[in-house]
Parts: sequence; C-alpha cells; structure tokens
Amino acid sequence: MLSKTWTLTATTALAPVVWGTTYIVASELLPPDRPLLAALLRSLPAGLLLLLLVRRLPRGGWWWRSAVLGMLNIGLFFALLFVAAYRLPGGVAATVGAVQPLLVALFASRWIGERLTGRKVAAGAAGLAGVGLLVLQAEARLDPLGVAAALGGAVAMAAGVVLTKKWGTPDTLLAATSWQLVAGGLFLLPVALLAEGPPPALTGSNLAGYAYLGLVGTALAYSLWFSGLHRLPASGTALLGLLSPVVAAAAGWLLVGQSLSPGQCVGAAVVLATLVLAGRKYTIRHTKVAPPRIVM
Repeated sequence: MLSKTWTLTATTALAPVVWGTTYIVASELLPPDRPLLAALLRSLPAGLLLLLLVRRLPRGGWWWRSAVLGMLNIGLFFALLFVAAYRLPGGVAATVGAVQPLLVALFASRWIGERLTGRKVAAGAAGLAGVGLLVLQAEARLDPLGVAAALGGAVAMAAGVVLTKKWGTPDTLLAATSWQLVAGGLFLLPVALLAEGPPPALTGSNLAGYAYLGLVGTALAYSLWFSGLHRLPASGTALLGLLSPVVAAAAGWLLVGQSLSPGQCVGAAVVLATLVLAGRKYTIRHTKVAPPRIVM
C-alpha cells in the first residue's frame, strides 16, 4: 500500500508540473492582452472533448454542484490566473498563488474536518517561503491588479479543492472533470466576449499554445489532479501545487534564458525538501489509499 500511495502522489504531482509551464506558454505563444480568451479556450474545448468521450450528464444535485465547482476550480481560477500571468512575471504570480496550501488547510479544517495541525501550517509556510525566494532574488514588477488576481485565484482554487473533496464524485472522475470544465467554460464565454470582444486572427503559434493548454494542461492534468484529490488529504494534495512555481522558474531558465541566482536555487530546494518531508510523514502514517467518497 505504501508504494501505491507514492505512485498516486507522484501521478497527482504531474498536474502542477504541467501547470508550471502555463506562464511561459502564455507569454511566448498566446496573443497579448487576451487573458479571458486564453482561459476560455483552455477550458471549454477540453471539457466538451471529455464530455463526448464519457457521454454522461450530471443528475440531481450534481447540476448545481458542478456549476459551483466549475466556477471555483475553472471559471474564476482560470480567468484570474491568466490576468496574473499577463500582468506579472511568472514567478511573482506563482509566489502569490503559493498561499493556496495554507488556505486549503484552513478551509479543510472548517468544512471537512481535517485537523489544522502545526505541521501543516509549518509545511505551508516553508513552501511559501521557498517559493518567495524564487522571486525575491530576481527583479520583479509588482502590478497591484496582477497580485490581486493571483490572490483571488488562490482563494477560488482553495475553496474548490476542499468542496471537491467534501462532495466526492457521483460518477467517473472523467465525467465529473468534464462537467466542471464545461461549466467553467460556459461562465467564461460571455465574460470574455463582453470584456475583450471577438477573438483576433490566430497564428499557428497561438493555436499550438491553446492546444497544449487545453489538451495537456487541462484535460490530462485536471484528470490526474482530481483523481489524486479524491484519494489523498486535501491539504497534502494542495502542497503538491508548490511544484508549479519551481517548474515555471526552471522553464524560464531553460527555454527563454532567464537567469537563476543562487538564492532562487535555494528557494527551489526548500520547496522540494518541504514536499519530500511532508510526503514522507504522510506515507508513514497512512499506508492505505482512501477510495473516493461518493455523494449522490
């Protein structure tokens, strides 16, 4: 069972690893000043594709639950994420978003009865400090609207993570994922058209960027994320999200020549050490992987 837990944790961790590439894809491949269009094209096509594959619709209370989760996990989060990504350097946006594990631990203690222990708070604080080092060692432009968007996205995603855990899944994970993506995309559709107008002419690079974010960064990554979230503690799963800023910094260094100072490398090491230690303590205490709780 221990190896199964590690395997599930590693598989779930692939989602934030992929999400860490969102910042560089948005800045290098997508058209400028279209954050809501990016959020829309990332969510709705991926959701419709998954819905065609599973051919299942929500039943009963899951119509409104899917709408709420779609708004929090997808609609609001994607919109605010891309506003932050366009207005802030990737590392800054990721640092503000790194408060999410602390928010999840707090919400989980109130909504689903997970204990808010000093160890969880310390792990979240250490992860936040490590992510901060990734940015504080670099010249960073702090745009107030971008910071507010990143913080709002962290709050929305934290609430969505805990409610996803609380409500479980009434069907297959792919079906529940598709419902959330479609609900979030339908919310974004009128908002994007009203705020940004009709989409511009798209280049091949733009289309490649949207396809990557939709298929890999959304359909695949969210399927892995929700699968892990239903089986692992909410607070422990949220800590895995700290991998995103590490990957974002590494991608900037490898792909576009952004510099990494020794302090930033220390920050990445702190994040990775936090994840390893937190994961080790979890697997020592939990040798069985809990099945998803089903709420009809």
